[in-house]
Amino acid sequence: MNSASPTPVIAVTMGDGAGVGPEVTVGALLDADTAGRCRPVVIGDAARLRQAAEILGAEAEIVAVDSIDDAVFTPGRINVVDLGLLPDDLAWGEVSPVAGDAAFHYIRVASELATSGAAQAICTAPLNKEALHAAGHIFPGHTELLAHLTGTEEVSMMLAAPTMKVIHVTTHVGLLDAVAKIEPGLVERTVRRGDRTLRDSGVESPRIGVCGINPHAGENGLFGYGEEDSKIVPALEKLRADGIDAQGPLPADTAFFLATRGEYDLIVAMYHDQGHGPVKVLGIETGVNITVGLPVIRTSVDHGTAFDIAGTGKASSDSMVEALRQAANLCA
Repeated sequence: MNSASPTPVIAVTMGDGAGVGPEVTVGALLDADTAGRCRPVVIGDAARLRQAAEILGAEAEIVAVDSIDDAVFTPGRINVVDLGLLPDDLAWGEVSPVAGDAAFHYIRVASELATSGAAQAICTAPLNKEALHAAGHIFPGHTELLAHLTGTEEVSMMLAAPTMKVIHVTTHVGLLDAVAKIEPGLVERTVRRGDRTLRDSGVESPRIGVCGINPHAGENGLFGYGEEDSKIVPALEKLRADGIDAQGPLPADTAFFLATRGEYDLIVAMYHDQGHGPVKVLGIETGVNITVGLPVIRTSVDHGTAFDIAGTGKASSDSMVEALRQAANLCA
């Protein structure tokens, strides 16, 4: 490894080996833009990545290394900390406890590398929640798993699309549970995490739009039971008193429209689908998931394992390329 290089080392997890993770990982790491921005090292299975390269018809030298220090960065070479957890005959596109367990251990090792400083960021290919659970690892997804592994009590999910960024107050809980969970302290902490992340990435004075919970943000009590006034407004008053430009509560449909026009640098969504829907309409293949609040930088593709096309070579690596770009930018 060229220790004089200014580009960050990024631990790239291969995701669920039965899904599109191996294919998008190979495609992204062979991309010229990736090579110019960072030094990626895959945590995964070298044999599965070789299968993926063959499916893609890609010329790649996939080399197993014992540690990041052993990685050599040359065009066409992919360095892999090879955990060797997958059987050679693992079926593509099927839920497998073996693949779910392997995906867990890729994340575990990547987390250890990042927290020790051996890697400057983590970038994750998609895992499959059903496979993860079948292997006995009961987490709703990457976000909660990484929070557990790093001993972090509270994190936020941020989605970044080319024209909009969204951070979520709640994510993987049912809608009724989400409304119950939302309270001024959680809203305030979420906005602060988003504001800090934008400032760290070079936005000097972030403009933040905060969605309401109900249609039309309650429309002065016409919809709902005063949730905006009790759960959101007190947080916004504190934030503005501290100089954070947090506007709202805003009707969600208006807020996202204004964000695409460039009037907000960040939108705060109250629950999962309120934020995910607009971002995915803008283009799931270019969306990136950023975990905010961890002691390490973590980005991810904003799509799933796509079992229906896994092993066919049809999966686009665009989101993985963008996730690596965002990770490199956050490292800077």
